[in-house]
Amino acid sequence: MRLTMIWMAAFTVIGVSTADGSGTQLPHLVVYLSDDHSQVDSSLYGNSNIPTPQMERLADDGLVFTHAFVASPACAPSRAALLTGLMPARNGAEANHTQPRPEIASLIGNLKDAGYCVAAFGKVAHGKQVKRYGFDHVRLQSSLQQLKPNVRKFLRTYDSSQPLCLFVGTSNPHVPWTSKTTFDMGDVEFPPHHLDTPATRQHRAEYYQEIKELDQYLGELRSDVAQHLGSNVCFVHSSDHGSQWPFGKWNLYDYGTRVPLIMAWPDHIPSGKTTGAMVSWVDLLPTLIDLVGGRLPDDLDGRSFSDVALGRADQHRDWIFTTHTGDGRMNVYPIRSVRSRRWKLIHNLHPEWAHTNHSDLLRKPGAGAYWNEWSDRFLSDERATGIINRYYKRPQWEFYDLESDPWEQQNLVNDPNHEATIGDFKHRLNDWMLQQGDQRTVHADPRPLENPNQWHPRSFPDIAD
Repeated sequence: MRLTMIWMAAFTVIGVSTADGSGTQLPHLVVYLSDDHSQVDSSLYGNSNIPTPQMERLADDGLVFTHAFVASPACAPSRAALLTGLMPARNGAEANHTQPRPEIASLIGNLKDAGYCVAAFGKVAHGKQVKRYGFDHVRLQSSLQQLKPNVRKFLRTYDSSQPLCLFVGTSNPHVPWTSKTTFDMGDVEFPPHHLDTPATRQHRAEYYQEIKELDQYLGELRSDVAQHLGSNVCFVHSSDHGSQWPFGKWNLYDYGTRVPLIMAWPDHIPSGKTTGAMVSWVDLLPTLIDLVGGRLPDDLDGRSFSDVALGRADQHRDWIFTTHTGDGRMNVYPIRSVRSRRWKLIHNLHPEWAHTNHSDLLRKPGAGAYWNEWSDRFLSDERATGIINRYYKRPQWEFYDLESDPWEQQNLVNDPNHEATIGDFKHRLNDWMLQQGDQRTVHADPRPLENPNQWHPRSFPDIAD
């Protein structure tokens, strides 16, 4: 596909008429990404049991987005959408571990055209795919132990006279979670669709620890950036999708698709503010490129929300579309959704299949080993039976009132009071899928509900041994 380019502003390497109209020197751009971090799992977004003071400090200096959503809740398609500005069906990275088609351009080239050196440290794209996006500097190590010195060394020797766009991606809090947690298991909170068991508490405390550590590095990274790049820095923090917990990653519930997003740029982005504008991850790089007066392809799915970032507008999108295809043999379950501020419609394309993923099938320590305790309760605990059945068996359509039911527990799809709204959402989703050229890709063999030996929790009593 050839993307026709249009000029959004004239620029030079040392000066630019930026989106804020200042005509000042190009800012450095820093994008710090976490891995599998649901928005609600931080004190900034309401969970006081997971202190994230550095996120709060960044929020004090900038703008907090309460309604930021990824394009797809799996690493490769989410990051490909970020770096191309195109949704999965259009860029070709639909299932996890896939990448965009060869002819699809990345937006890294647009940043370079605007005068930037663009560097990627850690998990920015998905694994070695990062090399196809055109970064000037790449280091793949994403553990904090390796990431910190690599980034610090680069900043220490970087000539800051050239504008830098620095992507830094940590693997926290992706599984496996560390076993050395500082959190008391008694302080753990559970979403309403989780079971409270000893192993689940232990795993959740380990997940909290990884969030604590990625938050600590946020503060360290900001200090390093200030020391070596100065104050003219637009700093962004977000996550590629929600956490690897049931109904999170690999799902289109908000726990899987709604992510933290904070932006700060002294004297440009208002500080200490919050916006409810709905934005998508495909919008993020178009926004940064727009803010620095760069050029953009004219047929992206992503749209700049620079007016929101600069405090000139309080709305961006009326509709958020998300897609999911699957992740290898462990997760073959394509889903589509459309969301407004209040309502969400989810379309499970193959309700005759079981929803499974790595957590319930592999049950590894530090990842999904708690599922053994969930399985033990499947027949003896009515609540466990309901949660596990809902996990594996999905209806074709789900419809939720997000104002009264933010955890998406009460499916209203058969409520006659919402028939007209549901019909409208179905039409919108179908039209969008047609516009996207969505082929409803099935990437591997599914696990049919009629063959419970392939998916039923009692079929895996000692898989973790």
